[in-house]
Amino acid sequence: MKLEMNHLKTILISAGFLIALALPLTAQDGAADSATADPTEGMAELTTDQEAPAEKSLLDMIKAGGWAMWPLGLLSVATVGLAVYNAIALRTANFIDEEVISSIENSINSGDFEAAREHCVNNPGPITNTLGHVIDETLKGEHVNADSVEKAFEAASTKELTSPFVIVSYLSIIAAIAPMLGLLGTVSGMVKAFNAIAAQGMGQPDILADNISEALITTATGMTIGIPAMFFFFFFKNRYGKIVADITLILGRFYGDIVRSKKI
Repeated sequence: MKLEMNHLKTILISAGFLIALALPLTAQDGAADSATADPTEGMAELTTDQEAPAEKSLLDMIKAGGWAMWPLGLLSVATVGLAVYNAIALRTANFIDEEVISSIENSINSGDFEAAREHCVNNPGPITNTLGHVIDETLKGEHVNADSVEKAFEAASTKELTSPFVIVSYLSIIAAIAPMLGLLGTVSGMVKAFNAIAAQGMGQPDILADNISEALITTATGMTIGIPAMFFFFFFKNRYGKIVADITLILGRFYGDIVRSKKI
């Protein structure tokens, strides 16, 4: 493909920077809203002299989530980065160049396999790499048969078409891990809650509420990450499946051209 792996690293770093930048801005917005609110608003509804509890900002909720929010944050950054990368990389133009394919077909039909190989070398990609392998392995010898050419096409295309899908499959891994990690944070928070009850009884409900809050926040965060990751996985899987189908048709045309040119 035209995009290299360092593009993926750049996208992941950029996504992490944007998320890290958004968190303090969200916290500042929450603080500004609290500062500008009318202090007398809603006082008539209070039945006691105690003030209403302040609403937690996003940053406060992340802090309340505990240790599990750190790996979940990394998974969220990875999800954004992989989604952006696949949206850019999995485009038909990055796999199929009609002008190059037409030039290769003309060379094969005229029996000039050396020129076809030069086109493959000068325009690397799944299609040209596959055809280049076939030419190097089967068409340079004197004895050429259709079975050997077909097997060379199958072996080379499998290798070339599997590599791009690896990055897509990372989204399915995140979709499976994120909810499980959220549940692990839930278990950790509930264990802390019951330990607090065992040590101090029910006399300090604020400590118990903090532990339960940690449990619920991590569960919600894990699902929030896992659901979009699963959606993007199937979306890009279907897109890449269509690209693979188009590539397979082109390779089939190349195979027919070779058989007719070599009269095998």
